[in-house]
Amino acid sequence: MTNQIRVRLYDAIQAHTVIKHEIWPKVKSALQSGQRLILEVKTETRSLEQNRRLWAMLTDVSEQVDWHGRQLTPEEWKHVFTAALTKQDSVPGLDGGFVVLGKSTSKMTKVEMSELQELMAAFGAQQGVKFSEPTDYEENSCPPCNNDCDQGRNCPARK
Repeated sequence: MTNQIRVRLYDAIQAHTVIKHEIWPKVKSALQSGQRLILEVKTETRSLEQNRRLWAMLTDVSEQVDWHGRQLTPEEWKHVFTAALTKQDSVPGLDGGFVVLGKSTSKMTKVEMSELQELMAAFGAQQGVKFSEPTDYEENSCPPCNNDCDQGRNCPARK
């Protein structure tokens, strides 16, 4: 058996079929051979479409909003918005300043990502931001990671 099996389950019938015919035989064989396994079931994380929209919105806010005398980057705005959404805490940094203890957007569920984007839209409306469509910001998606990261233009795989 490989180290990891990963499948997306969409409905009860599909899930039953996949588990019974694809996963269970591998799990049974591994257990019978003496291996110990961990089973993890978790909610699906945000979609690639949500990720593209997120980076388009962050870029729009970054280009249109002056925040307390500063122009923040899309990445910095991401920290501001996720901190506001999750009521995050901050701690003193090692060399001064503060560090926000946060949550990665790539680990957010679809519901959490929708809530984040609703918060951003409300903030944008208060600030007069004109949001673009995500397709206008394809450079913010991440082809090297198959668009499946939260780094946008800053992704190390782009370099």
